[in-house]
Amino acid sequence: MASLVVCENSSAVQDAEALQKACKGWGADEKAMIKILGHRNAAQKRQIRQAYEQLYQEDLVKRFESELSGDLERWILDPEDRDGVLANLALKKIKKEYGVIIERACILSAEQLLGVRRAYQCRYKRSLEEDVAANTTANMRKLLVSLVSIYRYEGNEVNTTLAKMEADILYGALKANSINYEEIIRILTTRSKAQLMATFNRYRDDHCSSLTKSLRNTDDEFQKALRTTIRCIKDPRKYSEKVLRNAMKGMGTDKDTLTCVIVSRAETDLNEIKELYYKRNSVCLDHAVTKETSGHYKAFLLTLMGKD
Repeated sequence: MASLVVCENSSAVQDAEALQKACKGWGADEKAMIKILGHRNAAQKRQIRQAYEQLYQEDLVKRFESELSGDLERWILDPEDRDGVLANLALKKIKKEYGVIIERACILSAEQLLGVRRAYQCRYKRSLEEDVAANTTANMRKLLVSLVSIYRYEGNEVNTTLAKMEADILYGALKANSINYEEIIRILTTRSKAQLMATFNRYRDDHCSSLTKSLRNTDDEFQKALRTTIRCIKDPRKYSEKVLRNAMKGMGTDKDTLTCVIVSRAETDLNEIKELYYKRNSVCLDHAVTKETSGHYKAFLLTLMGKD
């Protein structure tokens, strides 16, 4: 369930006029922007962008890019365009954030992922697959290019015989003196999520360990990518709760990661993630975010979480 509290009776023209006023003068009025955009869903924001362009012959996204630092600027985008931007930023960093790519490839539906790939091409004039390939090597390239390219079957049919066979293949691949990553990549990047869940469960039942625990080398970046892939497929909400927890653990907050999860899930299932966070940590996610953030940034995140 979405955490975003949407204003149902809003006017795109009035919103566009208020946002233009908020962008005038020295420095943007972020408080006014948050008050509007923090209560608008993707369809409403699309209408606001259209109204703004008709009224002022100016692209609202480009205006935001010149006025703001990133968070509100990305929120105004369509979800698939925003995911494309986040993927591009993850690949540009010196230490690549492969998890951002895996999350989009494994949590989104097949049609949503296709939308991200289209938006990426439109914005950057090259394919997501091309940029992923250019910024990875060896097994990481094979895994990530396959993940972003796949259009998974989304039916609930399960072949139990295949699940047992591929659970055994995975076990054999991991127990070999030299791990056979080819077979692991093949299975994770070609099967439906329902089929993979059956395989993961059969692996646990037959071999007394989860597949993620069998990938136990915590210092191996590729094994970490495989664990992320499996967790995103098995239980994306549980995975997202852990990402949020880690983002606010220890000294300093990982602002980019915190923002990425809240912005990406506010319109879908952030309320369920909030419930998981409370069960795991005995602290409300709202309170944790309040403690770890400040200013307009805090107000923006809390608004998306349904807390003005």
